[in-house]
Amino acid sequence: MILAPSILSADFSNLGNALQLCDEGGAHYIHVDVMDNQFVPNLTIGPPIVKSLRPLTVKYMDVHMMVIHPEKLVEPFAKAGADGITFHIEATDKPKEVIDLIKSAGKDVGLSLKPKTPVSDIEPFLDKINLVLVMSVEPGFGGQGYIDGSTERVAEIKQLLIEKGLQNKVQIEVDGGIKLHNAKEVIDAGADILVAGSEVFKADDPIQVMKSFYSLENL
Repeated sequence: MILAPSILSADFSNLGNALQLCDEGGAHYIHVDVMDNQFVPNLTIGPPIVKSLRPLTVKYMDVHMMVIHPEKLVEPFAKAGADGITFHIEATDKPKEVIDLIKSAGKDVGLSLKPKTPVSDIEPFLDKINLVLVMSVEPGFGGQGYIDGSTERVAEIKQLLIEKGLQNKVQIEVDGGIKLHNAKEVIDAGADILVAGSEVFKADDPIQVMKSFYSLENL
């Protein structure tokens, strides 16, 4: 299991400290939620922030683009230092072109779907990507509650990957409402990467919370 703390919930006046907490807590990824106030009703981080954070960490920079016209931001985020770039199937009529663009930039490709989007919409592209990002809340804001049925959705995608022989090639990431009390069931359903924002950065002891996530694997 890989933990990807979302800096959307961190103190934006001191993101360097957030990265330090992730180091001390043992997190493997840094999750960057990119919102454009068009695809989702919020406005957050752009390529300059990623560029400023890149020298401060060697961790995998996991950029999740919740934007329309994702093809326009692939190159800027790639140049800024993203390691993986995820876009939404609902955000483009030409997902194959966006996939190819991310690959041509030398980055890992993620494809995300909203809670109500059929899994069948991403099925044709599973053999072309590195990661499926399952939204377990409606994208747009941090701190939301985990949507019932999301765990079953993860299991459905895991089974689909197994049937296609892709279970060792495509990871499943889950983003939204992930807490210590529900993380184990999500892992057991087939999740490889858990995004946690408020659970980590709003905690009294973020480092201990991150370590507690990793201890769940042994339960």
